[in-house]
Amino acid sequence: MTSSYGLRGRAAVVTGGTRGIGRAVAEQLAQAGALVCVTARDADEVRRTAAELGGVGAVGSVADPDHLRAVVDLTLREFGRIDVVVNNAATNLPYGPLMDVDPLSWRESFTVNVEAPLRLVQCAWRAWMRDHGGAVVNICTEGATHVGPHIGAYGTSKAALLHLTQQLAGELAPKVRVNSVSPGLVRTEMARFVWEPREEEAAAGLPLGRLGEPDDIARAVVWLASEEARWVTGADLLVDGGTRVRAAFGSQAYAVHEGLRAHRPT
Repeated sequence: MTSSYGLRGRAAVVTGGTRGIGRAVAEQLAQAGALVCVTARDADEVRRTAAELGGVGAVGSVADPDHLRAVVDLTLREFGRIDVVVNNAATNLPYGPLMDVDPLSWRESFTVNVEAPLRLVQCAWRAWMRDHGGAVVNICTEGATHVGPHIGAYGTSKAALLHLTQQLAGELAPKVRVNSVSPGLVRTEMARFVWEPREEEAAAGLPLGRLGEPDDIARAVVWLASEEARWVTGADLLVDGGTRVRAAFGSQAYAVHEGLRAHRPT
């Protein structure tokens, strides 16, 4: 990425910023000239990522409110500002039918996927954004608007995050823009159990012919965080390689449309 997108000298926080989509987002923000604070639970990965990006890192879990406050404090202390928040850290557990989900695991999913993004935005708003403005990008999922086997807790929590994004966009305007990106199936470690057993089959079924890569999502995130998207808020940008349109152009859908065409009134 060669353009600064108006991000040069801006300060950004990326949760879950040492792996997968979060790492790609942090890298591309840094390449665009932003000062980046990454946060994750693995201390070695945080230190290595922060050093490689010329930024800073905070070790901890987004489920811990004290950690989120410390992240904002560190960003302000090191960079003097906080312009962008990317809520990427997430959990896809518990996995399985909702009738078997333990209530504690259910609550943990919502703590990480919904409550933590809200708390981090609250901290950033009170510390800087209320007076200076900024941009928030939440990483959602294309599964937030439809159902699937065994991912009910994850999908429901991400559907709540999608609604939270729109709610915050209304409440924090015009100072802060709040948007989300909904990835399709991306080749990350977190989703390995989904894509690895059937990668070729899954890729062949997509209009664009391949699974997503972390960089594909990162480019969308950086655009939404940048001045290029200055008139965009409350939006969810679907980056899924055509997953949604696949259903409309599949063999069954074609059979239905051909049947309708054969019997249309003349």
